Amino acid sequence: MHIPADIPTGAAREAVPLFEDLVREGATWSHVLKRGTSLRITDIEGGANVGALFYNWENPTERYNMPDTLKAQHTARLTAGHVLYSDMGRVLCSVTHDTLGWHDPLSGCSNAALVEARYGQSSYQVHRNGRFANAFDGFAVELAKYGLSLRDLGAPINFFSKVVVDDLGNLGFVSGHSKPGASVELRAEMNVLVILNTCPHPLDPAPAYVPRPVTVTVQRVPPPAADDLCRVSCPENGRGFILTERYFL
Repeated sequence: MHIPADIPTGAAREAVPLFEDLVREGATWSHVLKRGTSLRITDIEGGANVGALFYNWENPTERYNMPDTLKAQHTARLTAGHVLYSDMGRVLCSVTHDTLGWHDPLSGCSNAALVEARYGQSSYQVHRNGRFANAFDGFAVELAKYGLSLRDLGAPINFFSKVVVDDLGNLGFVSGHSKPGASVELRAEMNVLVILNTCPHPLDPAPAYVPRPVTVTVQRVPPPAADDLCRVSCPENGRGFILTERYFL
């Protein structure tokens, strides 16, 4: 589904969505999110998981770096006020809106072996779109569309999923975390290739394969101000924004 929006001129343009898509359950979606626009992802039914990869569109060897993102902001979860760092210390995207307060950056993605062990065998030839898809293969196919390969596949973020770590370092998936209508918004600070996948979280203990659809809305937004929450949430973010802005001078 692709719904183009009327795009007025002037200041009102910043508040009007440019387009909206439906990303169906178990599907993969991609878009080059331009600097000065944002991507809002909405969990339609509740219980969604959206794996996400991020690359500098002009130079895809620069991409989202999970360790730098977490250690720079002293966090093991992502929410509003956080930014997504590249492996060159620049800010790819900022999390400007979030209704959940917790998105999982730690757990990776599902693959064919994990999905078969948990849900059983399936194939496109037999089950068509009802097959048990996995995020790893979905990402691989989408990366190839942009001349990238599995060597370019890093650790994804799992939006709408919550994973906690106990005192022994064990990861625990929190069921029922995301409710219908939950949303998160990412503002692009660079021109960013975004790849999303809606397969279930790799740690989701649910016995049935039930991926959920989401909507994605791209809209034009103003640049971050000097007192922007994502810029001032920690000193490292201020430096990251300066480095990013110099990249475009």
